[in-house]
Amino acid sequence: MSSERPLTVLCIATYEKGQEFMRECRRQGCRVLLLTLDTLEHADWPRESIDQMFYLRRGAPIDDIVKGVSWMARTEVLDRIVALDDFDVETAAFLREHLRVPGMGDSTARYFRDKLAMRVKANDHGIRVPPFAHVLNYDALRAFMARVPGPWVLKPRSEASAVGITKIERPEDLWPALDTLGDRQSFYVLEKYVPGDVYHVDAIVWDREPVFMVSHKYGQPPMDVAHGGGIFMTRRLHKEAPERPVLEALTGNLLATLGFVRGVSHTEFIRGREDGEFYFLETAARVGGAHITDVVEAATGVNLWAEWARLEIAGEGGRYRVAPARDDYAGIVLSLARDERPDTTPFNDPEIWYRVGRSHHIGFVVASPDYDRVEQLLADYSRRIAADHLATAPVPDKPSA
Repeated sequence: MSSERPLTVLCIATYEKGQEFMRECRRQGCRVLLLTLDTLEHADWPRESIDQMFYLRRGAPIDDIVKGVSWMARTEVLDRIVALDDFDVETAAFLREHLRVPGMGDSTARYFRDKLAMRVKANDHGIRVPPFAHVLNYDALRAFMARVPGPWVLKPRSEASAVGITKIERPEDLWPALDTLGDRQSFYVLEKYVPGDVYHVDAIVWDREPVFMVSHKYGQPPMDVAHGGGIFMTRRLHKEAPERPVLEALTGNLLATLGFVRGVSHTEFIRGREDGEFYFLETAARVGGAHITDVVEAATGVNLWAEWARLEIAGEGGRYRVAPARDDYAGIVLSLARDERPDTTPFNDPEIWYRVGRSHHIGFVVASPDYDRVEQLLADYSRRIAADHLATAPVPDKPSA
């Protein structure tokens, strides 16, 4: 950081998140600017760590955002531009290119937002992915479904989580689904549905090398929870789990293939039930959602938001070393709740590290040096939540958080 002036970091967040990132920037002596939606003006931002806030309307065209940030740059020297949510990655990349700010540019950002682009790149470099087809040419789609047995999933190329995904059981079911998409069809990919266990690897990368990785296994696959209801669960793999080195090697290879230079990433794989092979599902240049950052911190002591801020500040040519990590275990159980503020007092085990406080949600992060104790608590809490609190809701067409 220059001795003449503090580094200025522009954070883009169109959802309420990233508070610890901004706090760490301030702790490191940076000026922090936040660009967020006008509807989030009164959200729970760490205002003591933010020098100035700017607002845009949801759905604002990129041209308007570029003009607004360029106007901002008349009086601010923007040293870093950071997208704190998946939906802002492409916006931040476009702004970096336009303003010539260092960091991930347009081409690389597409590999971390566009499910078609990341699949094509991975497949071309020998990384196993479920068979897929771009929703573009109808004859090609017919040939794909004749060659690849169903069921399939119709996925938007640039959404996150299970938003917008439709399961297609029979070839004749595809065409009505495409009719509803109209001119948006080319923004989708059709992929073979692979049943199996879903894993995620959360990583910190510095100078193209992973310097921290932690592997987890979901309970039910997130898509099944989103579409069929149920309880979301993930937990850190046992340190001796045979999947762990395989997943971490796959993640390192993938991130290098996609050209990831520095930052944090969240990458998902599925282990096919029929063949036992790992298939790459998707990756993102951000921390994981659904309180996964809390699970990582509970097990290791490493706060991914804060580490992300530190390495962004270090930048190209700087120095960064990840914080020392513990090697404990943690997991989360999380569900929609029937009551707006469910009574969680009966859940009182000392291993509870964090309680989810969102309206109409119930959830806990538990942590212990004992892997079996974490598994026991997650199983017990899942059973009790299902019996006394569980609620379900349709998966939204658009993300809500």
